[in-house]
Amino acid sequence: MLTTEELKRYNRHIILSDIGKEGQEKLKKARVLVVGAGGLGCPVLSYLTAAGIGTIAIADFDRIDESNLQRQVLYTSDDVGKYKAVTAAEKLSRQNPFVTFDVFSERLTSDNILAIFADYDIIVDGSDNFPTRYLVNDACVQLDKVLVFGSIFRFEGQVSVFNYKHNGQRGPTYRCLFPEPPAPGEVPNCSQIGVLGVLPGVIGSFQANEVLKIVLGLGDVLSGKVLIADLLAMSFHVIQFKANAENFHIKGFVDYDQFCAGDAQKHEAPDSGALSPEQLRELLDTKEDIELLDVREDFEREICHIGGIHIPMRMIAQHVHQLPKEKKLIVYCHYGMRSASVIQFLSSQGFTRLYNLEGGIDAWAEEIDPEMERY
Repeated sequence: MLTTEELKRYNRHIILSDIGKEGQEKLKKARVLVVGAGGLGCPVLSYLTAAGIGTIAIADFDRIDESNLQRQVLYTSDDVGKYKAVTAAEKLSRQNPFVTFDVFSERLTSDNILAIFADYDIIVDGSDNFPTRYLVNDACVQLDKVLVFGSIFRFEGQVSVFNYKHNGQRGPTYRCLFPEPPAPGEVPNCSQIGVLGVLPGVIGSFQANEVLKIVLGLGDVLSGKVLIADLLAMSFHVIQFKANAENFHIKGFVDYDQFCAGDAQKHEAPDSGALSPEQLRELLDTKEDIELLDVREDFEREICHIGGIHIPMRMIAQHVHQLPKEKKLIVYCHYGMRSASVIQFLSSQGFTRLYNLEGGIDAWAEEIDPEMERY
């Protein structure tokens, strides 16, 4: 039951006919664990706390660094050096004293993750590395937990919901969207390549929104779909992907550092994977039989392009028949994130000779054609 103080605090929720007191009580009973109290974790935690999720767990072993303050808005200069999970819980407790916080200031491993996740209904992944993402996914599959995923890259971000059941039908897992991790070094993290400070705020807010929708049973959950946001183009697209039932039967864990490090030989001369701007230039100079695919919007194409077929990402599914399967297909967008998602979709459609232009056309302009107009 809600107290008098809670009825006042959550009034703007309660007067929404789709939520009401019953919905707010569902939020109070919910138990959510957030992996990572960094760029994504900060907005997720802030909004779930404000919304009245009854029990929130924070799993993060990292300490606050001065470079975090540009985007991790829960922390101040006085917090540098402190544990993120502990500091976040202390501040959020003052934000909403009606929420219970559980703190796990330890690294998630194959040995402890099942015990840590067991008591929570929904897991939110705000991590920033692939070994943790695969570990979290595999634990959620084994425990039958819903996983709300988010990732950020420079000016672009992704959101999806994995392992979600609706009408008895089990939705895709993280491994259904990303069967294998990228090649080592293919996707640098924020500390290597940077990130726009407001981006995690946007993506983290979307993650929190998915959590509330799931708990309340409202709206269309992003299961089997990935939302891709480009803040410079101010574009938001949703693409669909299918479940692979083989990914529902995970029975243990692997060495995730080794799994994500991959086989070095496998990446020396792949028939699919990442392609640097310099490697693409060499292919164009030698007139190799390749096809370029630009998946940006029309207005982006008008500003600059490097040729090829132009099909905006939102229209790929309708026009997939126009793409050649026999040629090497090099997909590009602004920074390389939308194109990576298109490649995942095309892989599910039987395409095998797929390459993603690393850094997108922005990297091409910077490294190959400095006179090209950038935006």
